[in-house]
Amino acid sequence: MRRSHVTTVSLLVALAVAACTNAKDVLEPSAITPPAASAQTTAPGSTAATVPATSPAPAATTAGAPETTTTPLTSAQSAAVLSKTRLQIAPIVGASVEAATPLTAELQARAKQRGITLAGSQDQTATHVLKGYFSAISEGKDTTVIYVWDVYDPSGNRLHRINGQMKAPSVGKGGGADSWKDVAPATMQAIADQTIDQFAAFLGGKAG
Repeated sequence: MRRSHVTTVSLLVALAVAACTNAKDVLEPSAITPPAASAQTTAPGSTAATVPATSPAPAATTAGAPETTTTPLTSAQSAAVLSKTRLQIAPIVGASVEAATPLTAELQARAKQRGITLAGSQDQTATHVLKGYFSAISEGKDTTVIYVWDVYDPSGNRLHRINGQMKAPSVGKGGGADSWKDVAPATMQAIADQTIDQFAAFLGGKAG
């Protein structure tokens, strides 16, 4: 009797548990959805990936469209900023007159190519002032020119710094007391080109 009673009780408990599970399944479908969803995520991972991928896809397309439109706008804005710039070049410090002459001439030519107007030393309408500091070091058959440019606003506040160095074969005997005699005009012209290009990039970046 006890065994049959225990068996009957076990069956009743089992049926009750099954009934409770069925009731939960019906009353709480959300409890079933997560396992189903997780199963779908594991197996048909592409479906789950497709949902996020579909939402970023339009976002990427939307973002791509502004980028295409922004690029010309930024270029136009940079060009406008360059055209309104009036650059005043202060006297060069550290370089000899012979070395500074091709440098200054190339600064003017390169600035004109980039659409930048150079202002005279007495021009009160200058928007930027460029001050350069130079030194030259001869080592064997090569001479290295080290340069630093500080960009100021008309009030004297420093806005930006451009610096670098350029190594080239010496045009003289090399190793003399005056290293500037070993610097070729082409070296100073290359420095001038880089300087104006970096200044224009600074203005363009500031505009963008």
